[in-house]
Amino acid sequence: MGRRPRVGGEDGVPGTNPRSGRHETEEERADRQWGDLLQELRVAQTGVQILFGFLLAVVFQPRFADLSTVDRNIYVVTVMLGSATAAALIGPVSYHRLLTGRRMKPQTVIWASRLTKLGLGLLFGTMCSALLLILRVALHNSVALWLVGGMALWFLACWFVFPLWAIARDNRRPGDGGEDPQDPEEPGPRP
Repeated sequence: MGRRPRVGGEDGVPGTNPRSGRHETEEERADRQWGDLLQELRVAQTGVQILFGFLLAVVFQPRFADLSTVDRNIYVVTVMLGSATAAALIGPVSYHRLLTGRRMKPQTVIWASRLTKLGLGLLFGTMCSALLLILRVALHNSVALWLVGGMALWFLACWFVFPLWAIARDNRRPGDGGEDPQDPEEPGPRP
């Protein structure tokens, strides 16, 4: 059997990726990262589809006509955020389809990862806006704003603070040499 060419690592072991310690070529790494990203997108896209379906149905409910101007404006903002979220989280599929066969998998993974991060940020805004609309209609008082604020903090903690905290803890491990490791999800230099 023929041997695949491997990229040499910093430690001198042929085929070792210095950022992940794995024995894989750049293309193999991109394939693995693409598979990981697809799994993540499946989870996020399902939630977005359910939320967006709910938002589209709201306008056709009889009580929609009774909403105040403020609540209607919140609804419009929420629908627009939901649309932008869907576009960002479905975007990697289009990006991949249009670039397939052009030997650009590593670049595709980088841009799809960026779109996914943007989509998660938009999803945060969509979720908070939808919660605000629902709780304003349900509670009719300022408690809704406090509840949404608390939930927004929880989303931020779960989606961003905890992962960033894990990265910070990992970077402080003894023996790292003080290097700033690159994100293993994005091959190549950081933009």
